[in-house]
This record gives sequence, structure tokens and C-alpha cells, in this order.
Amino acid sequence: MKKIVSALACLLLVAACSTDTTPEPSLDIDTTTGTLHGKTVGETRQFLGIRYAEPPVGELRWALPQPVADTDETLDATEPGAACPQAPSVGDMNEDCLFLNVTAPRSPSSEPLPVVVWWHGGGYTSGAGSGYDAQRFAEQGNVIVVTVNYRLGMFGYLGLPGLEGSGNFGLADQLLALKWANDNAAAFGGDADNVTVMGESAGGMSACAALESPEAQGLMDKAVIMSGSCMIDWPAGTLYPGLPEMTPYVPLAESEENGVAIAAALNCADDRLGCLRALPVDVLVGQGSSFGNGLAYGTDLVPRNPAEALADGNVLKIPVITGGNADEHRSFVGGALLADPSAVSDSNYSSLIQQAFGSRAPEVEQRYPRGNFASPPLAWSALVTDAAWSCPTLRGASDLAKNADVWSYEFADETAPDVSGVSASGVPQGAAHATDLAYTFDLQGNDLTTGPGQKELSEKMIQAWSSFAHTGSPGDGWPRTTDDTGPVLEFGNPVTEVGDYFDAHQCGFWNAQ
Repeated sequence: MKKIVSALACLLLVAACSTDTTPEPSLDIDTTTGTLHGKTVGETRQFLGIRYAEPPVGELRWALPQPVADTDETLDATEPGAACPQAPSVGDMNEDCLFLNVTAPRSPSSEPLPVVVWWHGGGYTSGAGSGYDAQRFAEQGNVIVVTVNYRLGMFGYLGLPGLEGSGNFGLADQLLALKWANDNAAAFGGDADNVTVMGESAGGMSACAALESPEAQGLMDKAVIMSGSCMIDWPAGTLYPGLPEMTPYVPLAESEENGVAIAAALNCADDRLGCLRALPVDVLVGQGSSFGNGLAYGTDLVPRNPAEALADGNVLKIPVITGGNADEHRSFVGGALLADPSAVSDSNYSSLIQQAFGSRAPEVEQRYPRGNFASPPLAWSALVTDAAWSCPTLRGASDLAKNADVWSYEFADETAPDVSGVSASGVPQGAAHATDLAYTFDLQGNDLTTGPGQKELSEKMIQAWSSFAHTGSPGDGWPRTTDDTGPVLEFGNPVTEVGDYFDAHQCGFWNAQ
């Protein structure tokens, strides 16, 4: 009798345990491009190296991306795909590179989860989606994150007369990946009606351009634009000493003229497209720097200059978070000094201002006198951060806010980890360009937020992005932007609060140009 009771007790215990146990979500997911077999990492499921377009090689080099056909095979999705060609090399790199990665919470949700599609930065010439490990973001934010590779440099932004897609291949890739994320959101437990595009630097500029693209209609419900406003404008010599004035976008005619000149330089003046398609990848990669900030407008994908479209309100009327970093330009000044230690010095500080601002140079230098800063590089960094990044970004937010809900931020942790190596130049990095990324992603698989207060700030930022993805609002305590004075939330360490951004960056002066 005791044995019967014991056996019955065991059976009841098993039944109770079975009742409380939630089945593990499947690691085999059926998508429009085949069944994917992923893996579990921490409290997430990851599906890596998912091909979303046919390989852009041969006759598809400089062609609009072609969707991948469905297959009956089960596809391994446990390793990322190759990065797109770029210089310098980033390891596994191949022209066959149009892959994306999905990171989803491991535990099933009773409601479909928001989807965040990440477009990386890199000046349109470098980077890869796999460099942004989204495990922490997905776990803490309870969101599905999709990171994307897109064609770079000459492969992504070449323009030639009569070539369909001229100057827009990289953006076309991003938009096809966005469509894939919409089409397959439900398969991963996501909500196709709640998709946020999030991008930084060139990825942010792409997201800003997508706001006016007919191809983005119905594919993006919200946007987070980080250090990549449509309104950014670098006067002559500011992005790098000696360069002409630059913006994130170029007219199609200029894109095509540039392409014709490069084709001639590569001995492809006659049958340009056929000749260029026959050249090896390593020859073309060397031309990548010519296509920085080379996204073309006046095209089917980007009909107008995105800055003008934004100012006129001819963009998607969706909620947007937009902002940048307090010391944005220090990364660029540091990079210039590593190449040439005399690039910014006492001897040329005034001439740099003259080259950039012409007749306004005296009043600009009066606003930013060399003596007010510890060094010429810090003076020049502050000046260009204000003129080219911070104030144009806030003006863009103000324009967006005329037709939609907009929130502005500034990342301001002066102790941020060095993500680019430019602190070796001797310029204190502070909250420089791209330093904020370590607070949302593990960069190259590494959590860099190890300093005092950085974990707490990371959690605040992920909470804000995730709240926005879930609800369309980043949460209480962050007021909407109303005009070109803000307000602007400062992600500082240790304090996050609404700051005096407009005056701190002298935007009254710069807006009066």
C-alpha cells in the first residue's frame, strides 16, 4: 500500500511540474525564405546569417536587391553571414553579404512583441549588422531586434547615367530587409504593425531619408535617429581638414558624375557598367572613401533632398526620437590628428575657421576663442559639434515636431568607453560620436559598459528605446520637443535630466546664420 501511495505521489508531482513548465519556444522558424534553425543564447533566441536578398554579384552587382525565393530546406542560422566589402578588412567579408540577424526573447509572450530594425553606421562605407550583439537589448527591453547588412561604398552608392537604382543600392537593401522583417515578424513572435527603424550615423541618415521614401510607406511605424539627422551639414574642412563642404546626401547628377569619373580612372570609360562588373572586389573596395555620405536624391527611392523634405513636412508622420552626442566631433578630430598631428593646431586654428565660415569667421572665432579651451583640437571639436551636429539636429527635430510626436536627447557620459581608438590622439574622447552605442549593444560581442554608473545609464537608455518601441512614447519624465529650443533629455552619468542644450551648444547663434 505504501508503494502505491508513493507511486501516486510521484505521478502527482510530475503532473504538477508539467503544469507549471512553459514549453521552450522552437528554434526552428518557418519564414518566407525557408525554415531557419537558430540557437539559444542567454535568455534569447538568435537566428543569424539570414539571407534576405539574392547575392549581389555578377549581373546583380549594382542592381536593385532581389528577394530570396522560398526553399523547402532547413537553413542553419547559428552563425552570422559575411560582412559587405569594405576597407580596412573586417575579417569574414564577401560581396555575397546581404544577411540579417534576429534576436528575440527566449520566453514566449502573450502578446506580439515590437520589432526594432537596426541600421548600422559607418559613413556608408563600413560596418556590419553582426557587429551589434542585441542580446542585452532584447532581454532587458522585451523586444525583437533585427540587425542588417547592406552594401557599402562603391557597391552601395555608385551612380551612373541610365543605371536603375543609381546612388541608392544601400538604401534599397535596407528597405528590402525592413520588408523582410515586416513579412516575418509574426514567425518570431513579433508585431508587423509595430516596427521601429533605429539607426546611427549613416544608419540614422538612412532612416531619416526613409521618412520620405515611397518604399518605406507602411513598413515603419516609428523611428530612432541617432547622430544622423537629415539636417546635418559639414562646412568646408570640418568633417576632415581639406575636404569641401559636405552633407549626408548628394544630388543624383553629382552621384552620376562621380561614378563616371571613377569608371574612367579604372579604365572603364567605354562600357562602364560591364567593365566595372568584371573588376575584382579588391580593386573596387579601394574606391570606398569616394562614396562616404554618398546617398543620392532625385531618385525613385529618395525623390527630394531629405533635408528639404523634412523642413517642408513631406515625410512620414510617425513618432520619432532623435538626438546625438555632447562631444560628437571629437572622434573626427582625433582621427585627423592620428593621421596628421598638425591637422588642428594653434598655427592653423584661425585659418580652419576662415575656410569653413568665410565672412562669418571673425564672429565665429569670437564665439569660440582658442583661449577658452584647453587645446586647439578641443576648441575645434566644440565649434564643429555645435555648428554641424547639435544645432542642425535640434532644428530637424523641431521641423518633425510640427506634424508628429518627437522626443530629443543628448548622450553626455564624459566617461564613455573608447569605441573607435581615437583617444590615442591625445584628445579626451568624452561623449564622442558612436560612444553611445555601447550602452545599447554589445559591440563585437563585448559589453563595454564597465565603468562607474555605466550599467545604470545603459539600463535607462534601453528602457527608453524599448518603451518607445512598445508604446510610441519613451516614458514619463521625457517631454516632447516643441520647437528649436527643445526640450532635450540629457543621458548623463550619474544624472539623466532635461538639460540646457540650446544655450550649451550656442544654437541661437548658429540658427541665426
